[in-house]
Amino acid sequence: MNQKILSIDDSKTIRLLLARMFRPFQVELREAGNGEEGLAQAKEVRPDLIILDYNMPVMDGVTMLQHLRHDPQLKSIPVIMLTAESNPKVISTVARLGVRDYVVKPFQEQALITKVSKVIPLHPQGTVSSNLPS
Repeated sequence: MNQKILSIDDSKTIRLLLARMFRPFQVELREAGNGEEGLAQAKEVRPDLIILDYNMPVMDGVTMLQHLRHDPQLKSIPVIMLTAESNPKVISTVARLGVRDYVVKPFQEQALITKVSKVIPLHPQGTVSSNLPS
């Protein structure tokens, strides 16, 4: 079964970059352009991981994170912040809200893949992931 990642970022370029980055893996990548859309997608899809931007229109990343953490069905979804925001106050706020990691843009693709693989298993396309003995 493919891992489900929800990418929430107002930058279409970042969402396309993430789609390209995770294409080699058995991952179902969903996208949202702001926190409000992301929250709706999270409720519908129940992703295994959310990659979340901080600065977005409609609903920012911190507000969305607060909504996630107060929803009993969504509060345990791991979140990695991927943002240009490097203010220590913001980092401290999202850390208190339980983000798994914090990545500042611009970022190294391999570094993000490594961080994601510490949260969810990433299996290359074309491999069979099974717990059954061969």
